[in-house]
Amino acid sequence: MTETHGQTRSVDLLVGGMTCASCVARVEKKLNRLEGVAASVNLATASARVRFDPALVDEATLVETVERTGYSAALPSGGESDPQAEEAAYAAGLFRRLLLAVPLTVAVLVLSMVPGVPRLPWLQLVLTVPVVLYAGWPFHRAAAVNARHGASTMDTLVSLGTLVALAWSVVQLLRGEMHLYFEVAATVTTFLLLGRYLEARAKSRAGSALHALLELGAKRAVVFEEGREREVDVAELRPGMRVLVRPGAQVPTDGVVTDGASAVDESMITGESLPVEKAAGDEVVGGTLNADGRLVVEVTRIGRDTLLARIRQSVVDAQAGKAPIQRLADRISAVFVPVVLLVAVATFLAWLVTGHGADAAMTAAVSVLVIACPCALGLATPTALLVGTGRAAQLGIVIRGAEALESSRAITTVVLDKTGTLTTGAMRVHETAGDPDAIRLAAALEAASEHPVARAIVAHADGQAAVEEFSNEPGIGVRGRVEGHRVHVGRTPEPSALPAGLADAGVAAHAAGRTTVLVRVDDEPRALIAVGDTVKPAARASIEDLQRLGLRTVLLTGDNEAAARQVADELGIESVVAGVLPQDKVSEVARLQASGEVVAMVGDGVNDAAALVQADLGIAMGSGTDAAIEAGDLTLVNGDPALVGTSVRLARRTLRTIRQNLFWAFAYNLVGIPIAALGLLNPMIAGAAMAASSVCVVSNSLRLRGFRADS
Repeated sequence: MTETHGQTRSVDLLVGGMTCASCVARVEKKLNRLEGVAASVNLATASARVRFDPALVDEATLVETVERTGYSAALPSGGESDPQAEEAAYAAGLFRRLLLAVPLTVAVLVLSMVPGVPRLPWLQLVLTVPVVLYAGWPFHRAAAVNARHGASTMDTLVSLGTLVALAWSVVQLLRGEMHLYFEVAATVTTFLLLGRYLEARAKSRAGSALHALLELGAKRAVVFEEGREREVDVAELRPGMRVLVRPGAQVPTDGVVTDGASAVDESMITGESLPVEKAAGDEVVGGTLNADGRLVVEVTRIGRDTLLARIRQSVVDAQAGKAPIQRLADRISAVFVPVVLLVAVATFLAWLVTGHGADAAMTAAVSVLVIACPCALGLATPTALLVGTGRAAQLGIVIRGAEALESSRAITTVVLDKTGTLTTGAMRVHETAGDPDAIRLAAALEAASEHPVARAIVAHADGQAAVEEFSNEPGIGVRGRVEGHRVHVGRTPEPSALPAGLADAGVAAHAAGRTTVLVRVDDEPRALIAVGDTVKPAARASIEDLQRLGLRTVLLTGDNEAAARQVADELGIESVVAGVLPQDKVSEVARLQASGEVVAMVGDGVNDAAALVQADLGIAMGSGTDAAIEAGDLTLVNGDPALVGTSVRLARRTLRTIRQNLFWAFAYNLVGIPIAALGLLNPMIAGAAMAASSVCVVSNSLRLRGFRADS
């Protein structure tokens, strides 16, 4: 996608092959060295948002620059690359390597470590070579790319450690020595390959929020010309055309109603739970649902100018603006890896200079590399994530990645959508006033209507009666004859036009944010029915739980002020921001962040998707739209708001476990490396110590299985 901003242009490049924060830094550095270019690279979305001066540089140069850095690059508009498909293919490739590595590694471990089993060293070599060279190829390739650019990452240590362990074992085998490290090379490769596969599988879904948004709009439209109808692709629509929108159909694009009247469900855009009545002269939004009437709409905006397209762009902008994720292990290895390499080289040279032979020098250097080979460091994050996310799934929570855990640590404010998040999104009757028999007649009449308010009235009252002469008047109401009476259910006039009892009930209902309908029997006002959304049973407990965690709560909704205030007062929410459009939700979250707040956003609708991405932690309700679910960092599968606090606590607990794992893995290296460098630790013991550190890390991670929702 390319946009023009005055004298500059903006393009989103798809970047493939990045594995860590240092990859991001290198791509950004190379792009920003170009004159007239400002680039921001995002690891999570495998993309680069680049603003450039077309007079100084073109798109082809941007692509070539990334490729010269060692990564693939493509323009989305050109159709050359699909980042989701590429990530899925990469994950599938890692899985194929795992299928080979796991059985071969198990066999090597049995041959080398199980008492009574013949060692068969040459068979160990045959089994280990494909594990290290084929299954471990992604690490070796990444290490080579890093080396070409003078950098090193965890991949560098994995590659060097496994290759040196394999090579030195071959040398020892040829010399008849039995100090072999085949099991070290195979085990390290397989464990870290498993972690890389789990990461790639999660990352392959990184762009699903945009994919879900792209699927939302109507694909076809019925053009209405000179009384004739013809079906066309939405892409063929132009401003000024008239389109026919039948009951139950999506509005194909933004426009103005020129004929007809209907209730239009705009909840996906505004969050307003009640369909909005539309008549000639009213604006409608593409992607919304026509409930019950026939509309003729004149097209006013198409393509990227529509409101839905602007929401999509808001998600893109929010993703591009979020800081690239730097995994904790990468941050440590950025310093740790070069130091270990220097120590290994220094150890080898020191032993030679002090008069020891090459064998002793190589043994000490290999011991340093093997004990430093970051198996525990690499397992620290994925094992805790695996156990933590598994426990979360048992509780109905989906955690999408380590970045969500990092964000949960510092959350200060929780912003909550109203409709579908704290409320059910379904209408029900809250209060009635007037003649109960009139309400019964109204329920009988509304049984023939599909309007959400009608369904609420039918569910509230027993309206078993025959209806004659039924007619639906979109935007006005329904009328018919029931038990010999003329009955009309529809809009409520101003309170001054109603009898005193009904007028007082209407004023009270509107103050509480309810929608009211008036029941007339034989042209006389006889009853008033107030309908509204329903607060979820667990919503109050959820807000109290968040406040016990010391978090500030804010209600952010597209619904009206009265309805929002009523829900906030009922639940004890501190702040209310009502009547906001989707782009306003993003702005409100950004405003809170600018004021120093670390924000979690909880939502369920398309109108929440961009805000969920903009927030430091996005929590999506699983009962909501796919766009919201895929935009969230956490998903509450059953849409239970009581799980919001639980998800924050579990995320924090999992992050704490990761930090503990990293500390112990790093501390183990700080102690072990000097001992190995002094020659006091042969490679076999170093390998055993490395395995012990991994067991400690895994055992610590397994404690997360005991997490309880009330802990």
